[in-house]
Amino acid sequence: MAATQVLNIGVGLLLGLMTLLFIFRIVLTWYPQADLAKLPFSLIALPTEPLLVPMRKVVPPIGGVDIAPVVWVGIVTLLREILVGQQGLLRMLG
Repeated sequence: MAATQVLNIGVGLLLGLMTLLFIFRIVLTWYPQADLAKLPFSLIALPTEPLLVPMRKVVPPIGGVDIAPVVWVGIVTLLREILVGQQGLLRMLG
């Protein structure tokens, strides 16, 4: 297996996992009583919170609803499509 194929698969899996974590984060915003410091919620909060904090400064909550995870789902999905999509940059290199 070529290095570009391994990179393509690895980047695809990483971006897919991040999309899934942000979707879980969107669902967790519906349950404010969930303690993000305790397992299993901390497994979702730890990798996403460092990205959400600066995004909340740029895109504040609208009507009390945190839309930062929704913005990140869009960004990560767009990156995944550009890099490893059907005509993605990494796919063209391989």
